Amino acid sequence: MSYSRFAIYYVPPAGSLADFGASWLGWDVVNGQLTRQPDLPDLRDITMTPRKYGFHGTLKPPFKLTDGRNVAELDKAVAELAASLAPAICDGLALTTLGRFLALTPHGDTETLQRVAAACVSALDGFRAPASKTELARRRASGLTARQEALLVQWGYPYVMEEFRFHLTLSGQLPEPELTTWSDTVRKFLPALPAPFILDQIALCGEREDGHFEMLHRYTLAG
Repeated sequence: MSYSRFAIYYVPPAGSLADFGASWLGWDVVNGQLTRQPDLPDLRDITMTPRKYGFHGTLKPPFKLTDGRNVAELDKAVAELAASLAPAICDGLALTTLGRFLALTPHGDTETLQRVAAACVSALDGFRAPASKTELARRRASGLTARQEALLVQWGYPYVMEEFRFHLTLSGQLPEPELTTWSDTVRKFLPALPAPFILDQIALCGEREDGHFEMLHRYTLAG
């Protein structure tokens, strides 16, 4: 299968959290297949945006391969990077609202999470094709700070390095009045969240022709 873009994600290992995420969003990123969502009114609509990415935490945002590089080389580079990185750990995950969408976010000291994400962004940037003028304009349309603009120019994405906030997305943008209701609904389906939360693996994922991402390989952090 050919892939239009690639990304480095944290994809939860097999277990209750991974099962919840695949069911809630309606897409299993590990097996690359649709799943049956809970029978809730409007759930398919509110999860439409994050569904194609699957349940994940972004470490290096989606990018096109630059000319002269191939997937085998990228796979080798990610494996080498993972072998050099120590696992990240924080106190745990919690359901929160980020702007107007729902996500699981870390609490406690997130310095090691920031370290892993920054390494993924910088160490693999030689594989990223430069962002197009259209993509840059789309990012700028949301309004960026001077620092975010500089990050966009350097790394192709404005929310990396110190602007990075690790999260596992559970919805698209929600109307303000519905945030509390949907938060209460999510809690009814959430399994016990990890405490502490340990990020000890990263995954290379690819965007298929149908627009969905699927996991290509998982790598253990062994530094």
